[in-house]
Amino acid sequence: MTFNLPPNPLKGEKDKNSLMINYPVLSQFPELLHFCTTRHGGVSSGDYSAFNISPYSGDSAENQQHNLRILAKELKLLPQQIVFPYQTHSDKIRIITDDFLHFSPAQKTEYLNGIDALITNVPTICVGVTTADCVPILIYDAVNKAIAVAHAGWRGTCARIVQKTLQLMHDVFGTKPNDVYTSIGVSISPDVYEVGGELIVTFENANFPVNEIFIRRDNKLYLDLWNANKWLLLQSGVPESQIEIAGICSFKQSDNFFSARKFGLKSGRMLSGIMLK
Repeated sequence: MTFNLPPNPLKGEKDKNSLMINYPVLSQFPELLHFCTTRHGGVSSGDYSAFNISPYSGDSAENQQHNLRILAKELKLLPQQIVFPYQTHSDKIRIITDDFLHFSPAQKTEYLNGIDALITNVPTICVGVTTADCVPILIYDAVNKAIAVAHAGWRGTCARIVQKTLQLMHDVFGTKPNDVYTSIGVSISPDVYEVGGELIVTFENANFPVNEIFIRRDNKLYLDLWNANKWLLLQSGVPESQIEIAGICSFKQSDNFFSARKFGLKSGRMLSGIMLK
């Protein structure tokens, strides 16, 4: 069983300026805060309009910092409690401990450079990843009270970053697959994610079920990152009933969410975050 949100979560008049959305499978836990930001409510302009959270995609630092303060205020946090890395489509993972809060700005930047997944068990630290078509995956170990977030484009998916994140959670916090609840968030859908044929070989060499995650239609090839990451979670032993595919396409709903395929790399990014209250 998967928990699917409606195809357009922000179509109501009340919701058209919503700063963020939530996902059902994680919303059942009152001890958790989680979200994916939208395009609405910020101060950025052009292809960053309006609620760009990323400082790494070309937006002005002033606008990005203003947007981060808006988000922090909405979450009733300080901006420094929201931690996200400089992502490079790697499979590198960092654990965020209490010590991180005492790092200098330069130390924090170095620690988060080239990282694509974060893990913590420290309450009031919100860990996140920024995306604009790539897949954000939010993870909660409901028994050991550990959380994680991973950024999985095709490279990260092929490198099995979500499985490596779960393995590190097991090694450090004792996480067991049966205790894990996870949301595969807003990202580009297999309806529109057209890719080159060389990726079939790449994924086949990585032992993925290519017939299940690649779709041929009208002489074009499409990649299903949603089900590729669901397959990885199932292979790790996470129960299917605890895996949620949000089913919201960033490209098709680019009025509400950022899409690098639609707007280009020099455009805004959403933040997907999770925190233990």
